Amino acid sequence: MRVIVHDLDRRYDGMLEGKCGRMIAADGKYAPCQGCFGCWTKHPAECKMKDTLRQVCRIVGQADELVIVTKNLYGEYSPAVKNVLDRSIGTSTPFSTYRGGQMHHTLRYGKHDLWKVIVYGDITEEEKATFRYRAQRNALNDGFARSEVLFLSDPAELEAVL
Repeated sequence: MRVIVHDLDRRYDGMLEGKCGRMIAADGKYAPCQGCFGCWTKHPAECKMKDTLRQVCRIVGQADELVIVTKNLYGEYSPAVKNVLDRSIGTSTPFSTYRGGQMHHTLRYGKHDLWKVIVYGDITEEEKATFRYRAQRNALNDGFARSEVLFLSDPAELEAVL
């Protein structure tokens, strides 16, 4: 299943919904992660906060392909997208294993295929390098076989690359 996480305004929802199995709008209508780790221990893969991201761990955990659409903010995800990713920590467990020759948390849902980041807005070469590195590290940490990063000057170009 393809899951899209995006920080675009609502006018893009119709187009995005037709390109995925599930869509998560990083619209800020949810609380940031509280760091309680309840999604790891007390109620696995479910956040204790009763808002639109309560099931985000399960949705992201079942994704074969995770597509993140984010505005560039100094080579990093937008705060709204970062909040969604923070709230999905329950896709792993508190236990550790080796992946890629490094210690990582054990995956709750197994391995996935593609961690794809589509970045829009003005971006420097240094910021592009940061995004590529970040996507590669996120993919490894969350059990994705590969990562890909695309850069767009305007989100209106999005439909052509999905």
